[in-house]
Amino acid sequence: MENTSEIRQRKEDQVVSLREKICYGLGDSACNVVYGLCSTLLTFFYTDYVGVSAALVGVIFLITRVFDGMSDIVMGFITDRTKSKYGKARPWILWMSVPYAVTFVLLFLVPANASVMVQAIYIFVTYNLVNTVVYTALNLPYSTMASLITRDQKSRTSTQAIRIFCGPMGKMVVTVSTIPLVEAFGGTQRSWIIVSIIFAVIALILLLVCFFNIEERVVIEAAKTQKVSVGQNLKALFSNQYWAICLGLWGFMVMMSTVTGTIETYYCKYILGNESLYSPIYAAELIAQSIVVLIVPHFVLRFGKRNLTLSGIVLVIAAQLVWMAAPMSVPVAMVSAVLRGIGVAPLWACVFPMIADSAEFGQWKTHIRQDGMIFSAASVGSKLGGGLASAGIGLLMDSVGYDGLAATQSAEALSMIHAICMYAPIIFSVIIIVLCLLYKLDKLYPQVIADLKKRDEQGIL
Repeated sequence: MENTSEIRQRKEDQVVSLREKICYGLGDSACNVVYGLCSTLLTFFYTDYVGVSAALVGVIFLITRVFDGMSDIVMGFITDRTKSKYGKARPWILWMSVPYAVTFVLLFLVPANASVMVQAIYIFVTYNLVNTVVYTALNLPYSTMASLITRDQKSRTSTQAIRIFCGPMGKMVVTVSTIPLVEAFGGTQRSWIIVSIIFAVIALILLLVCFFNIEERVVIEAAKTQKVSVGQNLKALFSNQYWAICLGLWGFMVMMSTVTGTIETYYCKYILGNESLYSPIYAAELIAQSIVVLIVPHFVLRFGKRNLTLSGIVLVIAAQLVWMAAPMSVPVAMVSAVLRGIGVAPLWACVFPMIADSAEFGQWKTHIRQDGMIFSAASVGSKLGGGLASAGIGLLMDSVGYDGLAATQSAEALSMIHAICMYAPIIFSVIIIVLCLLYKLDKLYPQVIADLKKRDEQGIL
């Protein structure tokens, strides 16, 4: 007869069903309601509908990301120490679903006729409530599920691929439909509030579907009784070189996504002369990305996550060069968006499995299991990356006199919008390529898993 350890290992290596993969992915669709708007159109809402300066918005976003990064670390400890009948990460999806929906709507209830100080305080408080508290307590445990849903590398990658397909699709629905819906409801701040309520209800339903249809399978028995101090956790974390690389990959990936999603709104409005062009151009990128994300897992075992990501990022650079050749052409912008979507797809598909792999590597190297800590600390890179990107755009545009309520913009402002849109993705891509060249865990991973299974049979980490 099989012993308890053998039964548990068989369950941990289980191939996740398509139904569970889709339900897990729908959780990311829900998460991308907030992420999608916060990383793309929220700045536009504050500057062009409420009248807050781009610099003020950028500074608030940057300060919030510092707090947000700190809350990630705290939530990592909490997740690793959570004990419930649902596991340690999964229950947070249920507990945070309603607060998530409610606080999302609060973002758009900025007092329209209040003083700049009152508006700034309101934005700071609500943005922190959404991102630093609720979103962190929801998305961090959700992401931690990447290493807990299965240990099978191929199934883990395909599960995350469907997640990354569903996530951008959720983001696309929000970013592409928001402006048309806002215009349909009258083009006012009240219109944004109505649209946010619609999205909040949809997100709540998706989170509940996710929670009730997924399962934590990876249970490290030795970790249940392991007592690790904060200092030991941090020492183990910083000795994990692949966690550090993944932190950088996730951070610069989010920076590139945030810059692209934000600046293209202004580019379409002021350079191409039609604000509505943002929806089809951004949709073209996300659709291409989502389709390719589903294909990537079929090539992971053959080429490796690192190599697929490298090839894709080179294509991103090529896509930008294509657009730079004809910056006023809408068809060229569409082609560039499609190529960029194809190029970033391998990184989006592989970065979360890479982080999950780094958690296995960390246990293998340090004998400390810290799934929540690994994902929380890696997400600091994404939070700071998104904050720096939003703040950078706001400060750069403010430095050249951008005024969101003005009918026209200065030549300097237009030049800045063009420069950010064209060159920023290339700069981020070069940095990502360097990080990929330092990542060599793909070849080591089979040995890591084999050793961990032997240790588990012996009841040690």
